[in-house]
Amino acid sequence: MASLIGEYESKLDEKGRFLLPAALRKQLDPSDQDDFVMNRGFEGCLVLYPASEWKKETTQMSELNLYVAKNRKFYRQFHNGATKINPDNTGRILIPKNLKGHAQIEKELVVFAYANRIELWAKDQYLSEVKDGLDDFASLAEEVMGSSIKNED
Repeated sequence: MASLIGEYESKLDEKGRFLLPAALRKQLDPSDQDDFVMNRGFEGCLVLYPASEWKKETTQMSELNLYVAKNRKFYRQFHNGATKINPDNTGRILIPKNLKGHAQIEKELVVFAYANRIELWAKDQYLSEVKDGLDDFASLAEEVMGSSIKNED
């Protein structure tokens, strides 16, 4: 799967559904456009995985030794709230109530795609997260990428 990319604003309808942006849907393999798994993400967002990517993630996790307490805890937390999701015929996706509460999504949301996942954020929370992250981005880039990128002189 090619790396997903994009940031889109959306709104929930009265039933708690949002429209998966057409530009994002076009990036998905045709086999991934109708089957997703949604679960709780980090920093208060939700994560929507195309089903094939969810399978890759969970296959990798199945290698964990579940006799180790921290592995079991991680495995449980990662799967906590995981729900199979299918868009309706118009491409709308229903956010389950228990997950909607986790992300505090009321009406406006940001659909942020990167790597193999799509994050769903309450718009105000996303803007706050991005703003807070900008202050420290240069330091973070140096810490995360500084030693992994080599200059080719």
